[in-house]
Amino acid sequence: MANVTFQQEPVTLLGNEISAGDKAPDFTVLSNDLKEVSLDDYKGKVRLIAAVPSVDTGVCSEETKRFNEEADKLDNTHVLTVSMDLPFAQGRWCAANGVKNLDTLSDHRDADFGEKYGVLIKELRLLARAVFVVDSNDKVTYVEYVSEVTNFPDYEKALEAARKAE
Repeated sequence: MANVTFQQEPVTLLGNEISAGDKAPDFTVLSNDLKEVSLDDYKGKVRLIAAVPSVDTGVCSEETKRFNEEADKLDNTHVLTVSMDLPFAQGRWCAANGVKNLDTLSDHRDADFGEKYGVLIKELRLLARAVFVVDSNDKVTYVEYVSEVTNFPDYEKALEAARKAE
């Protein structure tokens, strides 16, 4: 498993670590209007999936705003941000921050995404920071488990992977 820390303290990630080349596991999360959403709902598009602990924190907020800005420039790509935040909180945050180019999705109910993508932090029941790019055929083409949860991901590598994926 990826060695990940939260505020410099080691944490335990539950679930299976994903690698480039894997078939992307399907998952069920909730949209801001409480509807169940799965990876299959975005079939036929490239998906850039950012896992974050909470959009209400500084790094997660900045990351989500950055991916929102970049989403408009990506062809045939849907950007998803998944966190353990409640759907209502995600919706409020998006409205307050003008985020309209990506979908915020909540894993709070079952932690299904967190376990299937190996980002569920056992000690905190939050998601570790990670980025996954999944091509239109559901193959994972890029993975970054950010080693320190309070750090930003490598935006340029993730965006380049999304541009190259088909």
